[in-house]
Amino acid sequence: MKVWVCMCSVTLLLMSCQSYKNVPYLKDAEEVCQRTQQEKLYDAKIMPKDLLTIVVSCTSPELAAPFNLTVATGSNVTLNYTTTQPVLQQYLVDNDGKINFPVLGELSVGGLTKKQTEQLVVEKLKPYLTETPIVTVRMVNYKISVIGEVAHPGTFIISNEKVNLLEALAMAGDMTVYGLRNDIKLIRENAIGKQEIVSLDLNNAETIFSPYYYLQQNDIVYVTPNKAKARNADIGSSTSLWFSATSILISLASLLFNILK
Repeated sequence: MKVWVCMCSVTLLLMSCQSYKNVPYLKDAEEVCQRTQQEKLYDAKIMPKDLLTIVVSCTSPELAAPFNLTVATGSNVTLNYTTTQPVLQQYLVDNDGKINFPVLGELSVGGLTKKQTEQLVVEKLKPYLTETPIVTVRMVNYKISVIGEVAHPGTFIISNEKVNLLEALAMAGDMTVYGLRNDIKLIRENAIGKQEIVSLDLNNAETIFSPYYYLQQNDIVYVTPNKAKARNADIGSSTSLWFSATSILISLASLLFNILK
């Protein structure tokens, strides 16, 4: 009996050790951090269907006014007035990566970073202004989605236009115990509409050097469930079917009993 208990204890211990190996993020991080990182800081690039706000600022506001279009925020039908706080016009990047900017006309901004777009607008404005303006570009609809085995799946707006994979998981409440740390799917659509699916391993610290570690706008992160979750789902559905079939048989037996008695 004691031998049997000892064998069971050893088996459970080995199983727990084996499963723990797949739990921690970024194993061997110390070795990876010793590497010299030559990569440049990530900077998001403008893609088709992005919404941009572009603000032109000068020392004289009237000089910049023609380049800062605004729209009313809507009207109050009951009180019959329009709100007096306008918002900036948003520019939708078309499929060719272009926007239609006041006075300057079409500008090709697809594939450019915010800084490059700001520099482009400044250059285009030189013939129209007597001073060098300050141009600020922001992405309004920079969002990512996290689904699968996470605590709070959903779509999240990124205000600073920079988010990595771990930050995205943190926004979704982190992975559940059923999520595969070594098989996270990243679904991304590039500038020409082609989709790609990449598998990332968060058990491996080398993942932080992956070009997919920093997320782009409209990326979808899917946390794959492990086999235990799949088995639980199968058991749950089988149990439901068994109870349904049993209840039907009991109802039929009761009906026949009432008829034949």
